[in-house]
Amino acid sequence: MGNNSSHKRTKVSKQVGKERPPDMDKALGKQQFFSHFRQKPGTKILLLFSADKRQQQAEAAAGPVVRPGRRSEDSVGSPAAAPRMRGAGDGAEWHEGAPQKVASVSGRRRVRPPSLGRIAVVVDQGSGFTKAGFAGENQPRLVLKSSSLVPSWDQPVLPGALGCELVGGMERAHPIKHGMVVDWEALEGLWERLLVGGLRVCPEQWPVLVSDSPSAPPSSRERIAELLFEDLAVPACHVASTALLAVCSTGAFSGLAVEAGAGVCHATPIYAGHSWHEATFRLEVAGTTLSRYLRDLLVAACPDLLLQTLPRKAITQLKKRCCYVSLDFEGDLHNPARHHPASICLGNGCSVYLSSERFRCPEPIFQPALLGHMEPGLSTLAFWALRKVPETLRKRLADTVVLAGGSTLFPGFTERLEMELLAQCQKHGYGALQPHLVVKPGRGTAVWTGGSMVASLHNFPRQWMTRAMYHECGSRLVHEVFN
Repeated sequence: MGNNSSHKRTKVSKQVGKERPPDMDKALGKQQFFSHFRQKPGTKILLLFSADKRQQQAEAAAGPVVRPGRRSEDSVGSPAAAPRMRGAGDGAEWHEGAPQKVASVSGRRRVRPPSLGRIAVVVDQGSGFTKAGFAGENQPRLVLKSSSLVPSWDQPVLPGALGCELVGGMERAHPIKHGMVVDWEALEGLWERLLVGGLRVCPEQWPVLVSDSPSAPPSSRERIAELLFEDLAVPACHVASTALLAVCSTGAFSGLAVEAGAGVCHATPIYAGHSWHEATFRLEVAGTTLSRYLRDLLVAACPDLLLQTLPRKAITQLKKRCCYVSLDFEGDLHNPARHHPASICLGNGCSVYLSSERFRCPEPIFQPALLGHMEPGLSTLAFWALRKVPETLRKRLADTVVLAGGSTLFPGFTERLEMELLAQCQKHGYGALQPHLVVKPGRGTAVWTGGSMVASLHNFPRQWMTRAMYHECGSRLVHEVFN
């Protein structure tokens, strides 16, 4: 795979119809979205929003434009919205090589589109949820569970098979576990659901930016390129570290990314737009682990049959609504007067009472030993990451500690991490470091937002790996293009 020999036949659905999306100026607020994005001198940001009235009237007077390529209906339904880039020539298409001329119906007007005529599709693939949308928007259009139920007709699933579990006679495929892809075939199915069934785009015509775990092996990026170019036949792709995209979502290109998602936590230094792999640390205690821990705590406190049969979704909702991080765990644990009990009535008539479980649930992120894990907590890993970078860079990175991921949304999480990180610096003789946490309200989707922003930069097209480059050099080229 990935050379000039033979390639698998592409397996993509037919192109679905196109129509304009809702007006992005009103829905998204472009000035607010990009106002905090600090640029280097000479850097331009390409705003992907609809034109003003004058431009629309001019285009209407000039007549419609015929775009190259066929138009067909797909089984997913009516023609769907496919955003296009304004200011790049109406009807611009992605293509490689020399620009093509696009003629209007009347034949009187010809425009020459630029090399990048389509907005990129941005995908943040996570262990729990995968987010997808279009570059230039400040929110993903789709948030899907990364796992999926598929009939296991072909062959039985062995208990404990990698990436799979049985649910009611069905096979639940988990393509990503703890940030690592464990089932590439299931991942391909997820991508097709996202692009064709969800965003309703033809993968052959859209460049794709996808996130990758900071601790993933180099071979993972090669496999991602193979999947995108050979199975989905995209025209170009870019693979970026989730840590880098999280830092970029704040408008910076250097900082310490502290991520806590559904499957894994990371502490990754980012300098000048590059991940510091040797100083990256991971913790496999994250949101999914905490949900299972909360169930165990509730059943231990009240061994009720209804609690044991609560679905995972209900437990996750309890965790998000009721749990918080304690700033003095031992003190709160041994003093019942400092507990804050809560009673929640679920939709099935079951009432759940929580007391110390509210702050005991997220504690393993800071004390993994509570679950039998030998790794230190996330705040210690963040300090290790700072300590491992050169001394001349430590203060700069400590000034921008970026939080990202849904598991950072617990009340008290920010204060606890800042308190423990500062204590670690003082304890080990780095008192000059005063870590400053950058906390955004939308940090649950920070990685996707960062991808949307960087893919909108005017000079970003030079960062793409095109299909022609892939066929000429193979998948190993990703290490030169993306590192």
